[in-house]
Amino acid sequence: MPANIPFTRRGLLGSAAAAMSGVLLGPQPAASALTVPQTPNVPEARAVPRRYTRAEWAARPPTAAATVLNRAPDHIVVHHTASANAADLSLAHAFTLSRAIQNFHMDSNGWEDAGQQLTISRGGHLMEGRNRSLAAIDAGDLVVGAQTLGHNDHTIGIENEGTYMTEEPTEALWDALVATCAWLCDVHGLDPREAIVGHRDYNTTACPGDALYAQLPRLRNEVAGNLGLRRRVRESPPPKPSGLPGPRHTFDHGPAA
Repeated sequence: MPANIPFTRRGLLGSAAAAMSGVLLGPQPAASALTVPQTPNVPEARAVPRRYTRAEWAARPPTAAATVLNRAPDHIVVHHTASANAADLSLAHAFTLSRAIQNFHMDSNGWEDAGQQLTISRGGHLMEGRNRSLAAIDAGDLVVGAQTLGHNDHTIGIENEGTYMTEEPTEALWDALVATCAWLCDVHGLDPREAIVGHRDYNTTACPGDALYAQLPRLRNEVAGNLGLRRRVRESPPPKPSGLPGPRHTFDHGPAA
C-alpha cells in the first residue's frame, strides 16, 4: 500500500482502485503478481488490537443484557480505574482486575454489570467490560455503559488501570491505549483530534488523573498519526491540575451512572 494512504477502509478501497487501474491501463502483471500481496502487512488489521472477551476473563453473567443503540459513539472517554499502580503486568493480573471491577460495580454500586465498555491493564492487555460491547463495536453500534454521568448514550469509555494524579501510565498501557483509540476511531469514523476526551471534560472529577489528562493532546496526535491523519501543528499546552481531590477509594473515578 502506498505510504501516504491511511490504513482505513477508505484507504484500502483507494489502494484497491489504484491497483485495478494499473491492471486496466498498464501491462498485464505476471500470474504470480496476482496471487502474492504487494504488502504482506495489509491483511494484518493494524487498527484492531487483541481484545480479550468476557468469556476469557471469566465474567459473571449480568443481571440484564446491555442496551445496544443502533448508532456510533461520538466521543471516546479516557478514565483511570483509581486502583493501585500495580507492578504485575501479566495477563492473569489483567483478568483479575476485570473481575474485581465487575464485582465492585455489581455488588457495591448495584449495577447490572461492569460500567465501562473497555479496560486496559498496566500490562497493555485490552479487555471487554460491559456485556455485548465488542459485538456492538464490530457492528458500528454503541452499548450504553455506566461510565460518564449524563453522557452514557453517546460515549464509549476506556478504563486504564491505575491512578494517574501524578504518575504516568506504563509504556505498555500507553501503546495499547493508542492502538485501542485508533481502532475505535477507524470503526466509528471519528476524528481523534476531536473525539478523545477525559472523564473530567464531562463531569466534576479528577479522572483520569492530572498526569494522564495532561497527556491527552499527545494521545490525540499519536492516534491521528496512526490513522494517517494530519497532526496538529503544535500540541496545546498541558492543562493545569484540576484542583480536585483524587480517588476516595479503589475504583472511585467520579460520576458514572
